[in-house]
Amino acid sequence: MLLDCFLEKGRQFLGCELPIMCGAMTRVSDPKLVAAVGEAGGFGLLAGGNAPVEVLEKEIRETRHLTDKPFGVNLITIAPAYQDQLRMVCDLGCEFVVFAGSFPREGEIARAKDAGAKVICFASTEQLAHSLIKRGTDALILEGSEAGGHIGPVALTVLIQQILFQVDSVPIFAAGGIATGRMMAHLLTMGAAGIQMGTRFVMSEECAVHPEFKKVFRRAKARDAMATPQFDSRLPVIPVRALKNDGSKDFNRLQYELIGRLERGEIDRMEAQFEVERFWVGALRNAVVDGDVKQGSLMAGQSIGLVNEIKPLRGIMTELMTDAEAELQRIQRCFQQCDAPEAICPQP
Repeated sequence: MLLDCFLEKGRQFLGCELPIMCGAMTRVSDPKLVAAVGEAGGFGLLAGGNAPVEVLEKEIRETRHLTDKPFGVNLITIAPAYQDQLRMVCDLGCEFVVFAGSFPREGEIARAKDAGAKVICFASTEQLAHSLIKRGTDALILEGSEAGGHIGPVALTVLIQQILFQVDSVPIFAAGGIATGRMMAHLLTMGAAGIQMGTRFVMSEECAVHPEFKKVFRRAKARDAMATPQFDSRLPVIPVRALKNDGSKDFNRLQYELIGRLERGEIDRMEAQFEVERFWVGALRNAVVDGDVKQGSLMAGQSIGLVNEIKPLRGIMTELMTDAEAELQRIQRCFQQCDAPEAICPQP
């Protein structure tokens, strides 16, 4: 297959058959889903989120029990238990540590690498990408603002031109708005080592979210996945992309309340940010576990507009690979015909 040569860089780095990563989605990326992604040939990421360290340790051990395939552990650097989580994953000898949320310190990257882990960091801006490479990350995930959950400020199409086209010192994976094999093929030809998807995997049979959660995803359009606004620079919240519902309005009210408490000196900025994260943790649980799709958080990327069917993971992977190969074959035919001025690239 033409596709094989484009997959080799990601395969070598991740140690899996398909360099297709399942994003670490809090309350969604549980051990069963992470293990199932690995068994289907992909690469799952276990979400550390705000989990107490003992809970995350239990989930890592459970995932290892369910599969012998490689997987990563995603740590949010602004989570209350972050330092304890990092210490624990190093002690357990986790193969891959993924840092998200904000800048991991150079020493934290070094601690993970000294423990034998490969380190992957999210890069949402050009400056951040170069800084993380200097700090020692082994790979980057370029996550565009089209993605779901906590997002950065720049679209993937721009990040590709700023970073993917300019950097060849570390493997780079692309994320944000990706849901099809055809798109994956083009990202691979542009130099990506692989892709990461989240929204697409929510709509897998193996994903154990509440049926009402999937029902809303099936009906949603791309424009329904909206980013939350920041009302005041004194409360620098990371934007969250989710389907708009009553819970979105609750979050806006919370911001106003926290800004007022900051003005009155009742809390400091760090406490306010923790309140924001606690809101999302609770709202996610309400939607994912209890099926409260009105008040709960429906984190989703704009690729929701491309996903309207629930399939088994192996079926999703097969579809991605088949469509990616077909697109590469189409591109090859275009080049073969380019000597003929009247040639038009055939559709697949």
